[in-house]
Amino acid sequence: QVQLVESGGGLVQVGGSLRLSCAASERRFGMYAMGWFRQAPGKEREFVASTIDAVRGRFTCSRDNNKKTTIYLQMNNLEPEDTAVYYCAARTPEGRGWNAWGQGTQVTVSS
Repeated sequence: QVQLVESGGGLVQVGGSLRLSCAASERRFGMYAMGWFRQAPGKEREFVASTIDAVRGRFTCSRDNNKKTTIYLQMNNLEPEDTAVYYCAARTPEGRGWNAWGQGTQVTVSS
């Protein structure tokens, strides 16, 4: 079973930066679009950035040049509103849209 494993979440102060990582367990994921979503308490899951839509405001998604199955989310100048569970996702040929998901990693921004 494919796994997407996120890491790097934690507690950060307002204005700080954090980098999340996501590693896919299968080599073929190096060929797929991968990205990041987040879900704050009481809100719907929302798109953050992806390998095909990489720079979105304070957030940048990138793929490791050597390990193509690993992606990152660089988050800068964090705000309390960025507090959420961040999920890694991939678009695979097995389904439509973003159809493979990680378990998520918590990011908490304290003021």
